[in-house]
Amino acid sequence: MSASTGAPGAFAGRRVLLVSTNYAPEQAGIGPYATQTAEHWAAEGAEVHVLAGMPHYPAWRTDPAYRSAWARTERRNGVRVHRRRHTVPPRQTAVRRALYEASILAHGALLPPRTARPDVVVAQLPSLAGGVLAAHFARRYGVPFVPVVQDLMGAAAAQSGIRGGDRAAAVAAAVERHVLSGATLVGVIHESFVERVAAAGVPRDRVRLVPNWSHVAAPRASRRETRRALGWPEDRTVVLHSGNMGLKQGLEVLVEAAREAPEVLFVLMGDGNQRARLRACAAGLPNVEFRPPAEEDAFPDVLAAADVLAVTQRASVLDMSVPSKLTSYFAAGRPVVASVAAGGGTAEEVRRSGAGELVPPEDPAALLRAVRAVASDAEAAAAVGARGPAYVSARLSRAAGLRRMTELLDEALTAGEGRVAAREKEALL
Repeated sequence: MSASTGAPGAFAGRRVLLVSTNYAPEQAGIGPYATQTAEHWAAEGAEVHVLAGMPHYPAWRTDPAYRSAWARTERRNGVRVHRRRHTVPPRQTAVRRALYEASILAHGALLPPRTARPDVVVAQLPSLAGGVLAAHFARRYGVPFVPVVQDLMGAAAAQSGIRGGDRAAAVAAAVERHVLSGATLVGVIHESFVERVAAAGVPRDRVRLVPNWSHVAAPRASRRETRRALGWPEDRTVVLHSGNMGLKQGLEVLVEAAREAPEVLFVLMGDGNQRARLRACAAGLPNVEFRPPAEEDAFPDVLAAADVLAVTQRASVLDMSVPSKLTSYFAAGRPVVASVAAGGGTAEEVRRSGAGELVPPEDPAALLRAVRAVASDAEAAAAVGARGPAYVSARLSRAAGLRRMTELLDEALTAGEGRVAAREKEALL
């Protein structure tokens, strides 16, 4: 069997269990990738089951439509989604995060998906609970186990700035080693993860690169009309940050930049556990605007209506992962200003694409210089922004990303068949 051809029915007769805490209707973070992957495999003929949490990201509040449910099974675009209730901490501390993971683990173990034996189990990390559950199900059924590393919680906890982060990091790293070392194959979304996964006990010949893709459509509406609808004047520079508002993002740099540049409009669009604190920090600044997440259909047009798309991280964060917002930014065709550590995955992608400029993290003056440079030369800015869609087409298209995920699943299934054949031969001897 070869799924790499993309032929319809390539996975006919196969049953896949994907464990991903985040899933549709979540529109940010890991959720869209898990959703599009599962739906793609279902379209290829697989019977796909997903064990997921209740929708809560990036607001860190359970979606009102799911608040009364302890367990729910629903069918979405050919995929059967099994949801289990869990705690949702409105503010991040090591203890609250541990309770969040523990509740996911407990409810997933006590109420596993009601399905026949899968042929393969896939997990989306950094959910520690999801990884442990997926590894458990794979051992229980004797089938291949494939974690896909979007991020590693051990490193993230150490850099998060939350209270108790160092202890949490040590525990998380130990759990990740346990989960990853028993995998059949490990997918990683960026080359920078290879060494860290190898350090967790995974042989390099089991690691596969499966980069994330741009999961949003290209802009369609008139940029001028979208700005008018949003109330953004044509003659004003608009800097937009879209996505999670958490500690890791260090969005205070945008608020501080706004204090020094009243002529620039800074828009923070999204949700997260730091949103209220950021609003308080920006009180009295008429050039800072907070917006809720855009509707899925309007999202690409809103991104394209900005003059600069900002991605920020705290100076203490050296993030090997690539935030989902960045692939969306590239697709929008606007220049990116990335206030991030120079050695992380985000910085590497901005350099590769040529679609933006890197500035030191938590440096409002440097960020402002980059923004003003964009505003001073519209023709040059348009040329820089145009490199984003070109980069998406060459490296980050949805078709290419899903093809890599299909090849990963195909290889794992083939490995599983090989193990079964070896056991049968051994039994005959």
